[in-house]
Amino acid sequence: MTSDHFATWKSREALAEAMIPIIGQLYRERDVTILVHSRSLVNKSVISILKTHRAVRQIEGRELGIEDTMPILKALSTLDLGPARIDIGQIAVAFAEDSEGLTIEEFTAREVAGATGENKISQQGPRDVVLYGFGRIGRLVARLLVEKAGSGNGLRLRAVVVRKGGEGDLKKRASLLRRDSVHGAFNGSIHIDADNNTICANGVTIKVIYANDPTEVDYTEYGIDNAVLIDNTGKWRDREGLAQHLRPGISKVVLTAPGKGDVKNIVHGVNHETLREDDNILSCASCTTNAIVPALKAINDEYGVEHGHVETVHSFTNDQNLLDNFHKGDRRGRSAPLNMVLTETGAASAVSKALPELTGHITGSSIRVPTPDVSMAILNLTLDKETTREELTEYLRTISLHSPMKRQIDFIASPDLVSTDLVGSRAACIIDANATIVHGKHAVVYAWYDNEFGYSCQVVRVVQHVTGVEYPLFPKA
Repeated sequence: MTSDHFATWKSREALAEAMIPIIGQLYRERDVTILVHSRSLVNKSVISILKTHRAVRQIEGRELGIEDTMPILKALSTLDLGPARIDIGQIAVAFAEDSEGLTIEEFTAREVAGATGENKISQQGPRDVVLYGFGRIGRLVARLLVEKAGSGNGLRLRAVVVRKGGEGDLKKRASLLRRDSVHGAFNGSIHIDADNNTICANGVTIKVIYANDPTEVDYTEYGIDNAVLIDNTGKWRDREGLAQHLRPGISKVVLTAPGKGDVKNIVHGVNHETLREDDNILSCASCTTNAIVPALKAINDEYGVEHGHVETVHSFTNDQNLLDNFHKGDRRGRSAPLNMVLTETGAASAVSKALPELTGHITGSSIRVPTPDVSMAILNLTLDKETTREELTEYLRTISLHSPMKRQIDFIASPDLVSTDLVGSRAACIIDANATIVHGKHAVVYAWYDNEFGYSCQVVRVVQHVTGVEYPLFPKA
């Protein structure tokens, strides 16, 4: 029996190895991203590919073998595909349930018909992106943009704007991009060109521009045109302040913090379709807003939310002190690594910007805790109609699999789940199924979120949307 298991494992390893060059070629040459239940297989190792398949049992309630998806991948490689995101896990599940008698090649071609031949969208030239600031979010967004370079026809990170930090600044910036205490090593190669003040990451050349103020920079001098600038400093949050970035070479500004005044707060998957072509200044709201709004929308759509309170248990952040010292905010001057710190959160009020129908229905507070990353939102809700724990968890599981918010809402039912397990999660939130409590109209839902990486993924999705490089997903939901 033991030898049978080992032989099966070796066989699956061989299939995963055979998948890698096909996945890579589709991505580099045609801008096709291969997924398994919303999880990308691009640039993944053999073990990662196998683990991604195995994880499907948590949400589908059934095994998904690599033997099921490999024939679909081979069929895709023979088609005339345009830029797209194709979920071979979803296609495999649908094929197993199909009763029309189609071959796997015929079924696959039908499922992705909108991405082939005359129906496919054409590859466009690259769209320039500039990062203003290079802190926690800035560096993670940089990693994502480099990872998603694909054929070079999507988003292209051209420059990072920072204040010069002294001698060896360029080397230190590159080192911080290369190594991260929470998220690990950069997946690839990084080197610097001191003469040209650039960082080269996996072939992507990033100009480091030193400036103390947005008005000091003319981006066209660096060959940058029609770029999206991502401000991750949080220094300016209203339209007047952010408008300073609309310099020569910059056409849109995206803020990675809650926007003030009439600046639209966008949560991808919920209200990104409200953006107009002439919206040149927008906000991606906060990490907590991105975590709670998709879950609240899903629950409100099905059950209605009469009122609720959101308590976030949030990892400490850079605006807190390492040791007790003066801070303009209450309690945040106390040592972050040593204390739980009760503080305010603007996430509840920000809900109204993304979900106007819940204006006045949600309150919120936050406790900062001594962990470096991954937070939790506890949604304590009174619903408009009664439900059961089983019904609510099944509904949220289905939303995570088959709704337009499948990239925002993940679902897990592991009995031993803890925060470090979710470092690097790309979802806006992850529903902890085993923690859900329901009693009639009262429900308590626990939603984890990687407040750094998951949020950075949401930011990149918004930028992809506003630049037109958010490629269609197949099969259609």
